Amino acid sequence: MVGVSEEGKAGLVVGVTDDLTGTYNAVELARAGAAALGGKGGGGRPDLAQAGGPDGARADAALDAIAALITGRGEAVAGSGARRAGIAGP
Repeated sequence: MVGVSEEGKAGLVVGVTDDLTGTYNAVELARAGAAALGGKGGGGRPDLAQAGGPDGARADAALDAIAALITGRGEAVAGSGARRAGIAGP
């Protein structure tokens, strides 16, 4: 999920169900999304993470970056794999 403030900053939250944390990591998802938003880092647990960035206009790009990791079209910022609800992964 990505939200954008009135000031144009974005925040995102990523959740991964317990049965998928061995394959996908929410922190890696969050870091990929943050990079697309012009942010740095992101943190949390393998099942729930958050991040943000200054460029809320790139919210769609953040979701696309996450989707690319899931479908194997992108590179993880750190480690392996990521998953977003509604996207079929490997």
